[in-house]
Amino acid sequence: MTLLLWMVTLPLIGGAFCLALPHQVSRALALGTSVVGLVFAGLLYFLFDPAQSAHMQLTFEVPWIVSLGAKFALGVDGLSFPLVLLTKLMVPVAILASWNENRNLKAFMACFLLLDAAMTGTFLATDIALFYVFWELMLIPMLLLIGVWGGKDRIFASLKFFLYTFAGSVLMLVAIFYLYLNYHEQVGQWTSSILEFQKTPLADEPFLWGLSPQDLVFLAFTLAFAIKVPLFPLHTWLPDAHVQAPTGGSILLAAVLLKMGTYGLLRFAIPFAPESFLRFAPWLGNLSLIGIIYGAWVAFQQTDMKKLVAYSSVSHLGFVVLGICAVNSEALTGAILQNINHGLSTGALFLLVGVLYERRHSRDFADFGGIAKFLPWYSVALVFVAASSMGVPGLNGFVGEFLILLGTFKSHPTWASIAVIGIIFGAAYLLLMLREVLFGETRSAENRTLADMSARDWAALLPLVVFIIGLGIQPGILLRKVKPSLEQYWTSTLEKAMHKKLSLGEGRTS
Repeated sequence: MTLLLWMVTLPLIGGAFCLALPHQVSRALALGTSVVGLVFAGLLYFLFDPAQSAHMQLTFEVPWIVSLGAKFALGVDGLSFPLVLLTKLMVPVAILASWNENRNLKAFMACFLLLDAAMTGTFLATDIALFYVFWELMLIPMLLLIGVWGGKDRIFASLKFFLYTFAGSVLMLVAIFYLYLNYHEQVGQWTSSILEFQKTPLADEPFLWGLSPQDLVFLAFTLAFAIKVPLFPLHTWLPDAHVQAPTGGSILLAAVLLKMGTYGLLRFAIPFAPESFLRFAPWLGNLSLIGIIYGAWVAFQQTDMKKLVAYSSVSHLGFVVLGICAVNSEALTGAILQNINHGLSTGALFLLVGVLYERRHSRDFADFGGIAKFLPWYSVALVFVAASSMGVPGLNGFVGEFLILLGTFKSHPTWASIAVIGIIFGAAYLLLMLREVLFGETRSAENRTLADMSARDWAALLPLVVFIIGLGIQPGILLRKVKPSLEQYWTSTLEKAMHKKLSLGEGRTS
């Protein structure tokens, strides 16, 4: 099946043409290419069989590096399926949000399409060497979007983003080398298949500093993915990157790139080293709790709209990691759903912050106030999206947070009780932003002449609104597609590791 191949290669082809064609044509071509990708995502939704979602579907593979057993192999299952759909939805939104950019326009649009291909390939790769290539490729366009088209401190932000992410990539590469050697030692041949690595157990006996090889592999992968999430205290690159990135870059960074961290935990770190995950889950859970409270509290202190939304991501993604570390099926289901919900809500928030910045060239609360009288449609949109991010019942954010808290309460009541504080702060900082920006006294005469939402702004926002409402009222449109995969993941990976841990404990006791 070549659908997945087209989803990866079409943006690359479109990006190449963007560089070759005139400026104005490149803008339309980039949007058209991303819309075709969205159509492919719609086709994928209908072709994806929920009954088989625990297995790779629509697979495509050809030999690549034969000596290492590496293949150009693509496939989709219940873990990657919703993230591929999210990626293809957010790319045209990001391009529309960046429509008025004129600096180096051809390269700007080519960067979006290259990023599209790299993000899609990262989620679809079933070969670990191919995954790593896409993972590293993704750095290049995002680095350029921040460093070339960003704000006044763009060089500092782009270098910080690169150094953090690259440091994690090096750790992951070392772990990948060990997986190659371990498989060759046990099986006698080379492979690069992620699924084959998952079937090959890692030694769990103490090896270095009281840690087993499995522990070291888990920690290497987890650190790489924790930086991308980002998990406290590895989050400090994120606010700088968000604030300096152009609007479209911020949208994709929040909506898609951060999800690669949580996806990596579920796809690599936990299946490769499930017993190590159970050992370190309390530590990860506590760090996610700190991130939830810390991110929400720091967001509450901000007076820059973009920085507020950036710190909110630290808090919201903390909930996703908490759901994973709760180690039960309800919390895991909530984590998968909240991954998508955060992408929709926070992507929409960055879009609306960009709309206001485009008109006023400021994001500071002090420059606004009372604009609801002059921008009524914008105000309605901002209140709606903020309500989604707060987790108001009936909108998408509620269901994911509820399942995470429900599952966490079953296994760790204290964690759930503390996490609720983050939800309270989440409502507080968003309501503060709404009050300072939309209501109260008009602080500047310039705000009286601002234009309300344009047709292009609505074209970017309305698809997100549809999914925010749809997943809030009927989350089954997504969950029924991935439920068998989550059940299989739970029973074959986490539950199996828990039973092994219990049996080892009983053996030591006897």
